[in-house]
Amino acid sequence: MENPGFSTFDGIKNQDMASAFGHAFAAFACSSVLPLNTQKQPWKLVVLGMLCAVWPDADVAGFAFGIPYDSLWGHRGLTHSLLFAILTGLSITLVFYGSRKLPEKLKYFSYFTLCTASHGLLDAMTTGGLGVAFFSPFDKARYFFPFRPILVSPISPSGFFSAWGMAVIKSEMIWIGLPGLALMLIVRLIKKRQAF
Repeated sequence: MENPGFSTFDGIKNQDMASAFGHAFAAFACSSVLPLNTQKQPWKLVVLGMLCAVWPDADVAGFAFGIPYDSLWGHRGLTHSLLFAILTGLSITLVFYGSRKLPEKLKYFSYFTLCTASHGLLDAMTTGGLGVAFFSPFDKARYFFPFRPILVSPISPSGFFSAWGMAVIKSEMIWIGLPGLALMLIVRLIKKRQAF
């Protein structure tokens, strides 16, 4: 009997996540929103944001150590929580932008926290696996959003470069790529209007 915490695509067992590409692109799109720089965003900032967006999935290493999926340290547990996003945003800001003035540091903190939190938000819109422990460690409950159009991605590289992986890319292009591009276009148009 299939474990209800997993889903399948063409008979392949899937361990539920949006792909690293989808998470990284969401952070890239977020970089256009916050007023960190009125000009083009520096690559250091964008790359750090993309790393923040992918970082929560480091918890998949727990599978190799026998950590149960539904535990605090399991996949989509503490590292996918809002608390973890806040702590990551604070840490990255202090390490890379600690010498900046407080108002600027708050902008960086907001950006890195948003990028990290976007990971759990996207995972809560996927079609399989356990939900996201947004309020961990205070609440171990796992949550999904009612709208779940994003196909879950395989964890292994071999699984990603398959028909299943191609279907995931197509799904993410529609549900992450198109909204992200629309967001960047809208922000660009607003900035152009403000420049006149």
